[in-house]
Amino acid sequence: MNYKSLWLLLFPFLFFISTCEVIAQEKLTLEEAVQIALKQNIALQQAQNNLGRNQADISAARGAFLPNLNASTSANRNTGQQFNQSTLQLESVTTYSMSGGFNSQVPIFTGWQNISNLRRAQTDYQANQNDFTRLREETIFLTASEFLQVLLNKELLMIAKENLEASTQQLEQVEAQVEVGMRPIVDLFNQEAVVANNELLVIQRENALNISKVRVTRILQLDPLKDYEFVTPGIDQESLAPQAFDLPVLIQTALANRRDIASRELRIQSSEYALRSARSGWMPRLTAGANLNTSYLDTYRFLGERRSFADQFFDERVSYSVGLTLSVPIFDRFQTRTNVVNRRIDIKNARLALQDQQSLVFQEVRQAYNDYISLIQELRSTEKALIAAEKAFETQQERYNVGSATLIELTTANTEFVNAASNRVQTIYRFVFQEKLLEFYLGRISEELTL
Repeated sequence: MNYKSLWLLLFPFLFFISTCEVIAQEKLTLEEAVQIALKQNIALQQAQNNLGRNQADISAARGAFLPNLNASTSANRNTGQQFNQSTLQLESVTTYSMSGGFNSQVPIFTGWQNISNLRRAQTDYQANQNDFTRLREETIFLTASEFLQVLLNKELLMIAKENLEASTQQLEQVEAQVEVGMRPIVDLFNQEAVVANNELLVIQRENALNISKVRVTRILQLDPLKDYEFVTPGIDQESLAPQAFDLPVLIQTALANRRDIASRELRIQSSEYALRSARSGWMPRLTAGANLNTSYLDTYRFLGERRSFADQFFDERVSYSVGLTLSVPIFDRFQTRTNVVNRRIDIKNARLALQDQQSLVFQEVRQAYNDYISLIQELRSTEKALIAAEKAFETQQERYNVGSATLIELTTANTEFVNAASNRVQTIYRFVFQEKLLEFYLGRISEELTL
């Protein structure tokens, strides 16, 4: 069987495989990736669960203001020696008894501990809500940055493939020229080396693209066995137009919008409420209580008559009491003092955490602003460099075709052109990413993310 017949047999099978691969490939846009990340991110789900725990803490703090109610019951069988006055002898006697009751206590004054605990639980819930919102922003930003990295690697791979295709065509041209004696054999060897290097670059770009895809798949918790096509959104010239920013205004905006700053401020309030709660240990406590008890004893008699279970348990042996209890702390082995000292330290640490977070915001916004200004200049310079490198390559190509330029000169011009194109693409994506980074540091990034 010749190769032509073998190819005709294998062609339908290969076409079926390639068709299945295309069908199995699932398209994924940036907006869809953000929505998937917000839905499936494990850290976000854990933070959402913690909010439910905070709501339970608020309910428990509110319940501390309400009276409690307890029920109790017991049944006993006692056997022992008892003196019988009739026979004047000790006899073994077995008695049966049963008791039950209800008791309730109502806190009247707890040194404002209940109020402090409730306000602290509410403040912690608000702080955790801000942390959850900031975590959502971090998830959106991380998803967008990794998605943009995939798009950048796609562009770099496309440039590398186009360069490989051009160098391969150039190799065919050099081979033809060497065969007819128009070019020395060394040009053929040099061009073969160029093609080999370009093939290596394509392999490296493909590997970088695959790695970035795996990172996005990991963030989105997607099926790692599926192949996803990351849709490149349109980036027009308007999106590359630089915006005028004022650094002091940016810093003030970040301080006003950043949820992590608001969370640190709420943590200070929570620590202050915890201090008030700890100080309540020095205050007296007033509690109202009520008790209802009843019992039954099989040996119980009234006027010599043995009474039934119903008469005893529901009527004759029923008792109740109502009262107030005042508890004044005198010495608690320094427990309250230790709690107060610890809560004061928590307040100091919370204030230091706020100061550190504010300093971090200053640094992040300033660095993002400086990088943005630098990228504006890089956009202009890379555009000029790309235009110049393209003209230089076209000129060298024409000179090489007429024999007035060497292959080394043509290769050098081509390398500079490819580097200029790569630098231009990377600068564009870095500029788009830098705008999103600035929005993230300002606390203004949202799930309606566009490029």
